[in-house]
Amino acid sequence: MINIDSIENGIVIDHIQAKKSLEIYEALNLGELDCPVAMITNARSKKMGKKDIIKIAQNIDLDLNILGYIDPNITINIIKNDKRVDKYHVELPKEIVNIAECKNPRCITSIEHELDQVFILTDKENKTYRCKYCEAKVVKN
Repeated sequence: MINIDSIENGIVIDHIQAKKSLEIYEALNLGELDCPVAMITNARSKKMGKKDIIKIAQNIDLDLNILGYIDPNITINIIKNDKRVDKYHVELPKEIVNIAECKNPRCITSIEHELDQVFILTDKENKTYRCKYCEAKVVKN
């Protein structure tokens, strides 16, 4: 088993679906941070079988909509002085902005590039979002 040091102050993003941590790393631009970031993939989990974990050795503002869109089962732990002081559960967001792109070539966002890409959650059970402008469907796996 690999041992990853604990962090004194920062954030632990836990219960990430296995193989999703790289998508989160890229979506949150964690490579641009000037602090240690550890990504653990395929860690054993009693609850999930396998999971990914991301540890960030700094407190930063996280985009909870991105996290909820990628994996709504994530938990976020805030660490201060080597102790967890807070824990959050993310949810599937009701609306996402500039996280996904509309694939409909007739959508106004294909022509008006300065428009935000806005999607509304229309089916929570199937994780289905529809474009605010043309209602094209995006299904998140």
